[in-house]
Amino acid sequence: MPREKRGLMETQCITGQMEFQQLGRRGVVGRFDGGKISSDAGGVILREVEKRTGILNRLAGCFRDYRNEDRIEHTVGSLIRQRVYGIALGYEDLNDHDSLRHDVVMGLLSEKQQPGGTDRLREQDQGKPIAGKSTLNRLELTPENANEKSRYKKIVADGRAIDELMVTLFVESYQSAPLEVVLDVDATDDPLHGDQEGKYFHGYYAEYCYLPLYIFSGEHLLCARLRQANEDPASGVLAELTRIVEQIRAAWPQVRIIVRGDSGFCRNEIMRYCEHNRQLDYVLGLAKNSRLIKAIETEMVQAQQIHQSTQKPARVFKDFRYRTKKS
Repeated sequence: MPREKRGLMETQCITGQMEFQQLGRRGVVGRFDGGKISSDAGGVILREVEKRTGILNRLAGCFRDYRNEDRIEHTVGSLIRQRVYGIALGYEDLNDHDSLRHDVVMGLLSEKQQPGGTDRLREQDQGKPIAGKSTLNRLELTPENANEKSRYKKIVADGRAIDELMVTLFVESYQSAPLEVVLDVDATDDPLHGDQEGKYFHGYYAEYCYLPLYIFSGEHLLCARLRQANEDPASGVLAELTRIVEQIRAAWPQVRIIVRGDSGFCRNEIMRYCEHNRQLDYVLGLAKNSRLIKAIETEMVQAQQIHQSTQKPARVFKDFRYRTKKS
């Protein structure tokens, strides 16, 4: 803590060094004596987390690499680490990596044996330990049907394996089976500012955007699916719920599962699926209509009176059976 001395603030600085997980045979330490400076040294802490969890290693295992091994300088694992750590540090754009290529910390985070890039084969790549935007682009945009005969893009993501990994990591976060799991289903806008493929205007969000689907359980992300904004909010939800529920039930056969969502997910096929599965309940919002408004007229008056007397938001509940005229 700083202390006051003769009208000045004297700072007590750390004089020792911090030690982190090794990089091969190299020691990784944090000191304050200058040398090559990076503004992203906080990423070293993230690397400590990865060393303990191994999540990125397992994610790299969800890719098939058809490149010629003799010509590879950046492994799939290295590329995955570079991209994930870059996003975590605020570098969302692939173009950022053309300047990040010189950063020794990024070389460390990507698990390069020579984080300064001194072992690169081509002279123009010396001092650039990690991949540039073009190589990362191939990682992200390789089509599913690519193989060893493809010309440039040969790193194929196994979408099913990635989906399973996200749920597996969730299950592994528990030491024992929980009594209950809540699956929160949601969709939100991902604004677009260019002429991207699949660009549509969304009336509710009043902007051009994508409409990705997310399924969470607490802080754990179980599903993230990019969708166009001209789709129904519930599009694809049943298929995602089915695979997630089956995988959770395979690990915890007796767990109670509750599906939660707003009125955008109040669809017959989703409710029917929940009702036909043992220990699978749901809480879904229902868009208001004249019949529902009439059914809760008394409760609305009560809520208004409570609010007027307390000047605070009021909730009044009513339990009743309801069905649409067409279902």
